[in-house]
Parts: sequence; structure tokens; C-alpha cells
Amino acid sequence: MSRIAVVGGHGSVARHLHPLLVAAGHTPLALVRNRDHLAELEALGAEVGLLDIESSDVDAFAAAFAGCDAVVFAAGAGADGKVERKRTVDLEGSTKSVAAAEQAGIRRFVQVSAMGVDQPLGEDVSDVWRAYVEAKRDADAVLRASSLDWTVVRPGQLTDDEPTGRVDLREHVERGAVPRADVAAVVAACLADDRSVGAQFELVSGPEPIEAAVATAPRFAG
Repeated sequence: MSRIAVVGGHGSVARHLHPLLVAAGHTPLALVRNRDHLAELEALGAEVGLLDIESSDVDAFAAAFAGCDAVVFAAGAGADGKVERKRTVDLEGSTKSVAAAEQAGIRRFVQVSAMGVDQPLGEDVSDVWRAYVEAKRDADAVLRASSLDWTVVRPGQLTDDEPTGRVDLREHVERGAVPRADVAAVVAACLADDRSVGAQFELVSGPEPIEAAVATAPRFAG
């Protein structure tokens, strides 16, 4: 049994992830800034800790991770909203989580990112979208350069469709959609399979069962 810190513990992917971790015999620790989510998250089987991603420093992150065996970074300010929150949540939230995991002696780290963030952006994209893509791209680079046993999951368009349990999971895939529940299942499978350490992949719905896809997850080629 492991205790797994989930940063962004009330996010849409995280709420699908908590019951999967419980079913696998783990204890999810949902880290959130709003204590109003306590009852909802406890009903999903998670323990709940308070952590304001934007205002907390690395020491506070490390304290929140105490007693955990792995970290999942599933937080995000979304692709709309304010430009500055792409930095404070998507980038700095991730980089503080990475530094705190290293400080706390936690090796395993799985990050939920976004598809296509390494691709060049056109001149006509909005400032918010550019900030979002750059934040996700830079956060992934920091994680890959860390000392951690990392996995980067880059899903395509997220939907609330029912999970299929089948995905297309490769270094690069054609743009498409994937249910949030299947993204959570991929994260859970990565935590259960050390063959996903050092893997970075894009993810959409597809033909392959999730566990089989994760077992052959592509290593990052640089």
C-alpha cells in the first residue's frame, strides 16, 4: 500500500483517480486549497490536505507530501482565464511540486500535461493559450531534468464521456479526445508499472487496453 499525494486533488481528472487508487489498495491524499471540498473528496476515499498551490512555497509543499510515496501533479488553471495563472499554477505549481518531492525524498512523480505543447505556436494564438502551452511545456522540461522517477502524460481534448478502457498512447498521436476517466486510469496504471518511468506520451482514445499500452509506454527520446 502506498500513500499518493495528488496536487490539484479536486480537479476533474483527480476526482476520477481517487477511487482507482483506493481500489488498488493505495491511500490518495487530495491536496486542495478549499476546505469546502472535504466531504466530497472523503466520499471518494481520499484523505484531504490543505495546500494553496499559488501562495505556498516549496517547504510547504514538502510538508504536505510528508509520509507519501509518490506525487501526481494534476492541477491546472485551464486553457482559459488569466495569463498569470498559467505561470503560478501550471508552471510554478509543478516546479514547486518537483522540488518538494526531491526535498521530501519521494522518487515517483506522474504529471498530467497536455498534448502538443512542444509544437511551435502561430502568431495568431491568444496570449492566454500561448501562456498555457508554454507553462505546460516548461513544467514538463523541469520534471524531465529532475532526479525523480517521472512519467509525463499528455492527453488530448478532455471529455466527460464514459470511459472505454482503451487508448492510443504513443510519443505523438493524431489530435483527438479522451475521457477524463481514462486519463485517470492511465495515471493509475503508470503508478502501478515501473516500466512507465522515464516515459512521455500523448494520449487519446484508441484500440489498446490501458494496462497493455502503459506496459510499452515510449521512453522520452529527447
